[in-house]
Amino acid sequence: MNSRERMALAMQHKLPDRVPVMCQLALGHYFLNTDLSPHQIWFTSEGFAEALVTLQRRYRFDGILINLPGRPENLLAEVTSLEETPAGQWLTWASGDTTFIPWDDNPQHQVSGHAKLPRADFATIDPDDLDFIDEVAGYIWNTYHIPRLAQKPNPGPLAEIPAYFFRTIDLVKARVGDEVSVHGEVFSPLTHFMELFGYEEALVSFILDPGKTHALLDRLTAASISWAVAQARRGVDAVLMSSAFVGGPLLSPKMYEAFVVPYERRVTDAVKAAGVPIYTHTCGSIGDRLELMVETGTQGIDTLDPPPLGNTILAEAKAQIGDRVFIKGNMNAVELLAAKTKEAVIAHATDRLLTGMPGGGYILSTACSVAPRMEPWKLELLVPLAEKLGRYQG
Repeated sequence: MNSRERMALAMQHKLPDRVPVMCQLALGHYFLNTDLSPHQIWFTSEGFAEALVTLQRRYRFDGILINLPGRPENLLAEVTSLEETPAGQWLTWASGDTTFIPWDDNPQHQVSGHAKLPRADFATIDPDDLDFIDEVAGYIWNTYHIPRLAQKPNPGPLAEIPAYFFRTIDLVKARVGDEVSVHGEVFSPLTHFMELFGYEEALVSFILDPGKTHALLDRLTAASISWAVAQARRGVDAVLMSSAFVGGPLLSPKMYEAFVVPYERRVTDAVKAAGVPIYTHTCGSIGDRLELMVETGTQGIDTLDPPPLGNTILAEAKAQIGDRVFIKGNMNAVELLAAKTKEAVIAHATDRLLTGMPGGGYILSTACSVAPRMEPWKLELLVPLAEKLGRYQG
């Protein structure tokens, strides 16, 4: 049984030969543990695809998460200077903008002439006129969402997704063929909302003007659906919906039910209609909203941060929702980062493996992204452990 087949069975709650292993890696982990330069990984489809496949093969993961859309060809031709410093790389663009890429962390973009990245203004924005969104530099440069929402004068279909968005998917699939499970990623409607206005203003808007918030979320859901379905049709094996800002204490369960469930349900319905599994990545404390997460229609839940990062106890989550959705994660990435011995890593992973595997529907993974400076030897222990202790047959 190959990795793609193994992951497919686990996501369907059928028993594969063993528990699959698939961790999401922080961008800084790619920067530090491949031979590629950080700016090549971040700004080129070829560089990111190479980094993804290189570390999948090193760690023998059963799946690859492509969590960045492809980049335009020759994007780096717009760079006028590249300076390497002890802290990271500084890129200056023809526009006068600058990008700082730490050696071990996400890039930070600065728009020329601005002290901080511009954001949309909630007070003046018109939910029925969102054409300007592709000009909000922070919204695009920080997250590379769909570049334009074509909804003027009346809500209508999104503009066609740029062809370059698919380049990394195509490159990765050409490298791994049918052997490895390839997953795409889409940002949830609420993530779009948070990035558009900035976190503080977005959170305040839930209370000050819930009606306008709902109207905007309604429009932004179309962006999530458009990119998610496009990836499904392009041939990814699953779509992960990144819904990072909906755990406690950012949102209460009541706010989650109001501002998350109906919009994420539309995304999951659309992806499932396209014939591809969809699962949800949420950080933080979600132990009090697992049932609400299931109500979104998701087919799997990713991270399940354990204490003290979150409040999810794997055995309890397995008993509560494990018969309805597959579960991925719950290994404490901080504890693994701090571990000094092979025995400590194996003991921690063994506990999660033996707790999550009964009955199927479990994928062994760190709760959230593998830290940039996680030593590779620790990750290299996971697949051999699953092969030894995580077998369902034989």
